Amino acid sequence: MSDLTLPVPDGLAGERVDVALARLMGLSRSRAAALADDGGVRLDGRVLAKSDRLTAGGWLEVERPEPEREAEGVVATVVDGMRLAYEDDDVVVVDKPIGVAAHPSPGWTGPTVIGGLAAAGVRVATSGASERQGVVHRLDVGTSGLMVVAKSEHAYTVLKRAFKERTVEKVYHALVQGHPDPSSGTIDAPLARHPKHDWKFAVVADGRPSVTHYETLEAMPRASLLEIHLETGRTHQIRVHTSALRHPCVGDLTYGADPVLAARVGLGRQWLHAMRLGFAHPATGEPLVVTSTYPDDLAHALEVLRG
Repeated sequence: MSDLTLPVPDGLAGERVDVALARLMGLSRSRAAALADDGGVRLDGRVLAKSDRLTAGGWLEVERPEPEREAEGVVATVVDGMRLAYEDDDVVVVDKPIGVAAHPSPGWTGPTVIGGLAAAGVRVATSGASERQGVVHRLDVGTSGLMVVAKSEHAYTVLKRAFKERTVEKVYHALVQGHPDPSSGTIDAPLARHPKHDWKFAVVADGRPSVTHYETLEAMPRASLLEIHLETGRTHQIRVHTSALRHPCVGDLTYGADPVLAARVGLGRQWLHAMRLGFAHPATGEPLVVTSTYPDDLAHALEVLRG
């Protein structure tokens, strides 16, 4: 793969090489350190050690690591824009960009979180099916934000139980069309596959129980920014529930959003972002909260609608 060459970013000046590379390239810190140990990092032509500090104004050159093949069905592939928001020996929390699936699946040929973690040198738990090892919950391909993956077998067991028992705090921000009335509330409506279109979901009387809590953070002339707490975690839950209120996520053409408005704000996907994950750390039991910020496309759309 081609080398990465760029001026030292302002936010990384003064950082250790291994810490800076982990943030810059979405690598695990151990893999970033190994890259430096192999002589793959240079500043103004000088080879750096993992504990050296980056200096402002310098020219950084990094040899990109070659992808590796991991578990059966998983090909290690560097995922542009995927960031490791938190990592320790038990868990890794990924800030997932759009266009990336959680794990390989039949018919999907694009990048995956599991493949991206493999390319970053992050070893995940072996529990679960071979193509989704370590995965304890998922985000839609077209939804960005935070997703936790188990690295240890103990963490996998504890986190799967936490999601099943609904003790994980899952907070999303959604920009929806119009103004929900009431401005805050709970949507309790069962979900299942759409009776006529099996590629999407719908509110169905005998569907699985699904509960969404929402609160309006900001009202604009044509849209509202909501903070959403998920009590359950069904596929497309927020998208279907907001659409059922006749306030679909801006840009979500699958669930009835206005294509003219989507084009106006430059969105090719739903305005929906997983902002915060909170859970008891599977090894220590201590609270762990990880937060994210809006990606560029959502931030731009929001500013357009603010006028």
